[in-house]
Amino acid sequence: MADRVTVLFFAALREQIGQESLSVTIPASGVTVAALRTQIEGANPTIAQALSDQPKLRVAVNRTLSTFEQLVTPGDEVAFFPPMTGG
Repeated sequence: MADRVTVLFFAALREQIGQESLSVTIPASGVTVAALRTQIEGANPTIAQALSDQPKLRVAVNRTLSTFEQLVTPGDEVAFFPPMTGG
């Protein structure tokens, strides 16, 4: 059985990509969020464009704000979203 993570896209990213989630196979030992991003960008030019259009891209791992150096392991949930604004 493959080792997978769920990747979620929110707000403008979801609209630009045209999907809200995908399942991605990663090594059992895990990868960093940055490596995961590179992997999904390499597999899908639409995702690559959407993520590169967000210079201040944010990420959460298992619903906790994280950095791109955070280790992601099989079963985790990774969410990408643009910066939040509001008041």
